Order: sequence, then C-alpha cells, then structure tokens
Amino acid sequence: MSKTGWTAIAALVGANLFWAGNYIVGQAAVTAIAPISLVFLRWSFALVPLFVIAQVVERPDWRAVLRAWPRLVLLSVFGLLAYNAFLYTALQHTDALNASLINAFNPALISLAALVFLRERLDRTAVIGIVLALAGVLYVISDGHPAALLETGFGPGDLLMVGAITVWTVYTLVGRRPLAVPPIASTFAQAVVTTVLAGLWVAGTGGPTWPSATQPWLALIFIAVFPSVGSYLLWNYALRRLPAGRGGVFLNLITVFTALFTILAGRPFSLAQLLGGAVIVTGVALTNLKAFRPARPTAAD
Repeated sequence: MSKTGWTAIAALVGANLFWAGNYIVGQAAVTAIAPISLVFLRWSFALVPLFVIAQVVERPDWRAVLRAWPRLVLLSVFGLLAYNAFLYTALQHTDALNASLINAFNPALISLAALVFLRERLDRTAVIGIVLALAGVLYVISDGHPAALLETGFGPGDLLMVGAITVWTVYTLVGRRPLAVPPIASTFAQAVVTTVLAGLWVAGTGGPTWPSATQPWLALIFIAVFPSVGSYLLWNYALRRLPAGRGGVFLNLITVFTALFTILAGRPFSLAQLLGGAVIVTGVALTNLKAFRPARPTAAD
C-alpha cells in the first residue's frame, strides 16, 4: 500500500477515535445538558471553525451550496439533528458501550436498506453477516438472554439507539447520490440548518440548558471540536483517497474504541457485551467483505 493509502487509513482511525469519544464524553455531558441543548450547542460552537476551514481549503461557491438546500436540509435533519438527538437521549438510559454495540449494527442495516430501497444485491455471505450481526445486537440488548425479550421487551435506551441507527441509515441513503458541494462546505451548511432547527426546538422548550460546572463545559468543547470538526475533516480526507466501502467498514472502530475506553476507565461491562460485540463486528465484517477485496485490474490498467 502507498504512503497516501496508509495516511488515509490513519485518518479513518482518527475519525472513529473521536466519534467513539462522542459516546464516552456525551454520556458525561447529558448528565448536565439536555440532549437537544447539547445538539444545539455542539453545532453552534462548530460553525465558525467549519466555515473557516471550508473557506481556506475548498473555497466553495456558496451560491451553489445554497442551491443544494433541499438535499442539505434532508441530510441535516436525519444526520446531524435526529441521529445525535436520539444518541444523546439514549445515553441518559444506557451506557456508552451498549449504545456503541447497537450502533455497530448500522453498516449491516444500511446494506439491508439498500437491498430494499435501492435494489442493491447482497450475496450469501452478506446475508449471513446481517443475520449474525442482528443476533449479536439481540444478545447484547437482552444481556445474554434473547428469549427474555419476549417478556421484558426493549429498554428505552435500546429503542432510542435503534431509532438513531435508523435515521442514520436514511441519512446514508439520501447521501448516496453525489452532491455538487465540497464535503467540508456541505458539513458547514448542514450544521447551520441543524443549529437553526435545534435552536427553534430549544427556544420552544424554555431555552438551552447551560452547564454550571466545569466538567460539562469541557465535555461540550471536546464534542464541538473533535467529533464535530476533527472527525468530519479526517473522514472526508480519507474518503477522497480510499473507496467508500472500505471507509464504511472502519465505522466498527467506534465500538472497539468505546470498549477500550470503558475498560481503561474501569467502568463495568458484562460478558454479554463482550461476546455480543464480537458477534456484531464479525457479522458486519462479513456483510462488507467485498470492501476488503482489492479491485480487479481492467485491461486498460
């Protein structure tokens, strides 16, 4: 692999490291900041650095960005607003590791949705992977007793995370068609829409929840800088140098890093989370097995 390829992989690892931090730090933040306020404050703080970086790196035609507003609004609602609102609310009811394990099913869910709505084909290995990943999710949610779900049902945190990966799947399908807007400028525009919509929601419920202690402020700053700006910059850098399918597989690192943070922080975890997580990651890897295969050279190569 070339030096550029290794640099792109390092960027993907960094992006997912920061997104994993969103789970760990987000769980701490929602103890003092209401979830929708956290969404509003996060993207409000990220607006200026995103605009400056877009202007310096991409020099976009902002009128062309404005003309793309229908798609940008859809992407904002499902990706930046709804996904994070579901995630932060879920973190009030379940731990970060559990949330990340359910999120690990997302690539398999995207493949399944692409089959249903975009008529994309799945081979036998991918189907086995989806079934295996779903079994792993049910094992985690039920704490190792899937049959018990028939009696107890799903917890609120689990259902909210299912909502999160569902809206992110919609976001991904909407974003499949190329958008004639540079990626950083697109993220900035989506952040503007998200800030406006979340701001209206927050204003209608009495205003944002401002943290009074130092720790929630530090958590908010971390979320605004690293998962909101850093991850998107690294992610877009990498995807310009690697096939998109290979980038998607790296999303499983969110779960891996969250598990490592949980262990290093000395937080409790269960055997069901470890076993179920291994099954989920294996299933998702099988679902996206084609992404690992090198492209066949053509006659013109």
